[in-house]
Amino acid sequence: MADIDLHSLLGCNPLSPELGNYIAFVVTKASLDQPIPSAEIRSYSDAVYFNYHKLGLSLQFAPKDGYKPQSGLKQNELKNDKLSLDSIYLYNTCPRENRDLSFSTHPVSPLVLKLNPDVKGKDGNPLSRPSTLEVHSDTSGKDFVKTLLEPDRKGGGTGPCSGSIGIWCEWSKDGIMVEFGGVEAKGPQAWERGKDAVWKIITFFISS
Repeated sequence: MADIDLHSLLGCNPLSPELGNYIAFVVTKASLDQPIPSAEIRSYSDAVYFNYHKLGLSLQFAPKDGYKPQSGLKQNELKNDKLSLDSIYLYNTCPRENRDLSFSTHPVSPLVLKLNPDVKGKDGNPLSRPSTLEVHSDTSGKDFVKTLLEPDRKGGGTGPCSGSIGIWCEWSKDGIMVEFGGVEAKGPQAWERGKDAVWKIITFFISS
């Protein structure tokens, strides 16, 4: 299951067997004492988050069919059949940032990203890329770009505190966004150093 296509889980509700099996698998990789840790629920009218801090995992569900959850709901108070998994966030605690992050590093490593085989270049021809990318805890910006090629969108490297916002890249046709951490990802020359920045958060979403 290590090479499961996480995009296949998008659209699931919180109680779906497929999602439950994946979380159980991640728990085995994390070697936790308890079988499945309880998620921290953050509910809003337009989104509900299931945060698994010890698993380095956050699930964002989008309400559907007119459902608008209230703030502060518990899991048993949610209308689970009215929630659809919209995004998956995986975290990698970057030691070079020297920060006490609330999320642990996602324990599945290497993480195998399955890439969209139908992505085309500006000339309309299919791009020549590997079918997968193995992501380790030290996979850097240059590793992502080498395999996924140039991102469709990118940003960061700036901010009010001498460039406090880390750089990020998005490959919208693959449904993947990567945020990078460490000193290389911030500051006025972040993009010059960005090739050496290690991933901090990978987001999976429905590809465009």
